[in-house]
Amino acid sequence: MRFLRLYGTFIALHLKKLMEYRIDFLTGAVSFLINQITNIVFIGIIFSQIPDLDGYLFYEIIFIYGFSLVPKGIDHLLTDNLWKVAWFIVRKGDFDKYLTRPISPLAHVIMEFVQFDALGELLTGIVLVVVASVKLSISYTAGKIVLMIIAMLFGTLIFTSIKIACSAIAFKIKQSGSILQIFYMTSDFARYPVTIYNEIVKNIITYIIPFAFTAYYPASYILRGNDPVFCIGGTVVLSLILFGFSLIVWQKGISAYESAGS
Repeated sequence: MRFLRLYGTFIALHLKKLMEYRIDFLTGAVSFLINQITNIVFIGIIFSQIPDLDGYLFYEIIFIYGFSLVPKGIDHLLTDNLWKVAWFIVRKGDFDKYLTRPISPLAHVIMEFVQFDALGELLTGIVLVVVASVKLSISYTAGKIVLMIIAMLFGTLIFTSIKIACSAIAFKIKQSGSILQIFYMTSDFARYPVTIYNEIVKNIITYIIPFAFTAYYPASYILRGNDPVFCIGGTVVLSLILFGFSLIVWQKGISAYESAGS
């Protein structure tokens, strides 16, 4: 409850900032929206040349793509400050302040900044899922909706866990932004069916950097009725394992941290 109260206070402060810099917020949100529209146009160009992608039709790919944006957008909205840790907070010696506050450094880092620009990304994902669902005439039951929400929330945890672990590497090497970027870029593979990749890529994004569980596997359950134990249960189990691992890496990093000085 204390965490939620503090988080509410930080969010209120960010909303006040938005009222001061409205154009900056709108520009950021629109830029994310334009970026996603460009990607959708690219998918449309591909499907203008082929009837399907390994058996998946256009709106099925749009559904998977939209599904991938929801957990990524939530993570982007709530935990974007971890990028700053990876790129420059540790390198500049600014992380010291988190160690002097009566709150978990990780919790403080996450609460300190809310990236409202991500609302454009999140909105795009929701719209694509809704539109594709209508076009494909997907029948939703209460149970299916609950499982879809669970998959999105735990898919968000996968993104966050990878950001925590990669940003924690900065405690040892001072800057790990490039490492985080390399890991994060593999999430683009999850926007398409994993069946189009070779076994090496498929196994990497399924079991090592499990971004496939943030989009493709849960979406395949909704679209094709694939095994929910694997598609949804796998998302939950792997996200919890990855989150636990990321916390261990973070704590190891904190114990090895030395201020960068000036």
